[in-house]
Amino acid sequence: MVLTFPLFYFKLIDLVVFRLHHIIFTLITEMIKEFQYTFNELGIEKEDISVLMGFEESLIPDPFSELIEQALKNIPINSCIKGGYKIFSSDESSINKNTITICHHKFNPSKVVINQFKNASSFCLFICTAGPEISQYSKEISDNGDALLSYICDIIGSVTVEKATDKIQKSLEFECQKSGLNISDRFSPGYCEWSVSEQKMLFSLMPENFCGVSLSETSLMSPIKSVSGIIAIGKGLEQKGYQCNWCAEKNCIYGKIKRRKKT
Repeated sequence: MVLTFPLFYFKLIDLVVFRLHHIIFTLITEMIKEFQYTFNELGIEKEDISVLMGFEESLIPDPFSELIEQALKNIPINSCIKGGYKIFSSDESSINKNTITICHHKFNPSKVVINQFKNASSFCLFICTAGPEISQYSKEISDNGDALLSYICDIIGSVTVEKATDKIQKSLEFECQKSGLNISDRFSPGYCEWSVSEQKMLFSLMPENFCGVSLSETSLMSPIKSVSGIIAIGKGLEQKGYQCNWCAEKNCIYGKIKRRKKT
């Protein structure tokens, strides 16, 4: 005997599934998530540093290979690496062809960012820091006269905050997938022709001194090795990874490497 069910039951099941997804996502958006990592948890490799110095991954000339190993070994293991995010639901945020609005604050990123966010139904703001310890260690080395080792330690600080933010982004992606949603790449004020001054709005939407990061009047973050930005959430989004051709920022270390390889 073949059982048949009225169309009503299928519609009811679809409605229940939709409501469950909505409830799960509502629970996610009502939470501010914070994370803390040890330096070793980030799994930073020698090659992560050498690439940003302009070397091929497997071709690190002397004395740089040994210096990188030395720096990684001596980096303060008690670094206060923290980060977190806050999601703003579709009721609190929107996007049009020029602006992103979050809780009545209007962000004006470049068209590059708008195009990557155009299928968003909600938005996530994030802040992450490597803490002050690595930068302080780099300065101490510089003060002692070893400019090259200090430079390597400074790069390690940059890699540290990016690796930590990668982990936070992965956590966000996992949470959103529970509701059948995807996320975009992350974008930050100051890059892709997006005014760094809009970090003030971003910080105003987060708890004060979130994860120990503060903002100066000139929109510089403290500790120095910190990042902030926006990630879009929605069904029609995808992550494309670093696309340096999108951005004209001359001081970005990733862009510098890309341009150097072209010459």
